[in-house]
Amino acid sequence: MKTYINIVLSLFAIITITSCEDVIDVAVQTAPTRLTIEASLDWEKGTAGNNQTIKLSTSTPYFDTTSNTNVTGASVKVTNTTNGTEFIFADQNNGAYTTSEFVPVLNQSYTLEVVYNGEKYTATETLNPVPDITSITQSTEEGFDDEVLDITLTFTDPEGEGNHYLLKFNEEGDLLPGFDAFDDEFVDGNEVEAVYEKFDDEEIGTEEFVVGDVVNINLHAISEGYYNYMSILIDQSDSGGLFGTTPVALKGNCINLDNPDNYANGYFRVTQVVRTSYTFE
Repeated sequence: MKTYINIVLSLFAIITITSCEDVIDVAVQTAPTRLTIEASLDWEKGTAGNNQTIKLSTSTPYFDTTSNTNVTGASVKVTNTTNGTEFIFADQNNGAYTTSEFVPVLNQSYTLEVVYNGEKYTATETLNPVPDITSITQSTEEGFDDEVLDITLTFTDPEGEGNHYLLKFNEEGDLLPGFDAFDDEFVDGNEVEAVYEKFDDEEIGTEEFVVGDVVNINLHAISEGYYNYMSILIDQSDSGGLFGTTPVALKGNCINLDNPDNYANGYFRVTQVVRTSYTFE
């Protein structure tokens, strides 16, 4: 099976009328300020995985670009719910909370606990094993355009495990990476090929691959819950711009135990990841 990943960026129409100088006030929906939790504990395969960072901030109005949203003074810890080991994340006074003592263990569950403004937020994830990448090749034959360079990543899905994956491709120098989330429902126990290509598009600033381009690649093993979350997020980002489907509020897995209506934005994930890069020849 081949999974095709394409970069599609939403475009916003900007209409300029030179004869009109009236100021137009755009009515933007407001929402309550929420805690935003960036808690991606990614264990790169082959490393200790002990150094981890969690970032806390608050949401702001759409046009607010001046507020300092970093959250300090919170209490952050992660507990291995299988054996009870606790990992305290120290406040760095800039919105980052860090530890150098995290111990990742495959197939065990971890629970995040954040206490902020007297309210406790929590989420639980399981650390799943990721398969090795067996090959990376380039061609002009695997993608949609037989005149454009593409890259093919290959790995073998373990049989009978119900696995879920997140792939990230990012060419060095590009602002936006390409993502794909998928499961093994139709490829269980088989070899999987993920094909990635880019096209020239001046409007969104993308260019097709050329010799010498370097692409950084991440293959994550993720939980079913995070797969569902990322699938919706990716679909919304690729919804077709001006005439696409209206995005809906996307809730993560961070629950407020004291005030459920005051949930947090973001997601707590624990993944094992294989990282590599490829240079086009």
